[in-house]
Amino acid sequence: MHPNPAFRKSPAERNLAFARDRGFGTLSVNGTEGPILAHIPFMLSPDGRHADLHLARSNAVIAAVPAKAVLSVTGPDGYISPDWYGVPDQVPTWNYIAVHLRGDLNPLPLDVLEGHLHDVSAHFERTLAPKPIWLPAKMTAGVMDRMMRMILPFRLSISSVDGTWKLGQNKSAEARQGAIAALGGAAIGVAMQDEM
Repeated sequence: MHPNPAFRKSPAERNLAFARDRGFGTLSVNGTEGPILAHIPFMLSPDGRHADLHLARSNAVIAAVPAKAVLSVTGPDGYISPDWYGVPDQVPTWNYIAVHLRGDLNPLPLDVLEGHLHDVSAHFERTLAPKPIWLPAKMTAGVMDRMMRMILPFRLSISSVDGTWKLGQNKSAEARQGAIAALGGAAIGVAMQDEM
């Protein structure tokens, strides 16, 4: 997380809402050879106290579980040219949004896996409206069961939530508007505008 407090003012609720909406992140645990990473979809509980996820049985993270873990959820990001600020003596930077969910990663019973997978697909299918929602019933009998044998369910019990919303808050409104204009409709520019 960026150390400048100007970028760390978002309350936990905003950080959790961002993570919930994004629903995809990088899970990190310590392994014997160093950090082990997995890029995963997840479902954040309504109260923000845990994130449920699944991993392929062959994923190296599984050998380290139970473990302390970090789930890093990132959003839009982009290079910011100092020329865009319209004021002298600026340096290049990178603006971004990142939320870290820290806690304990533990396995869940196998009997929750099917419900978890249905929740994940239903959550993301809703974002594709007006497309009709995909349902597991569309699959050939037995295929879903075979695929589910290749993955395992886990829960990250969240003990802390940290967020960095580095969107130029340490610059004047005029300088920020110059960067936003130069970025056009890029997602990081939209995020910067929303932060004004």
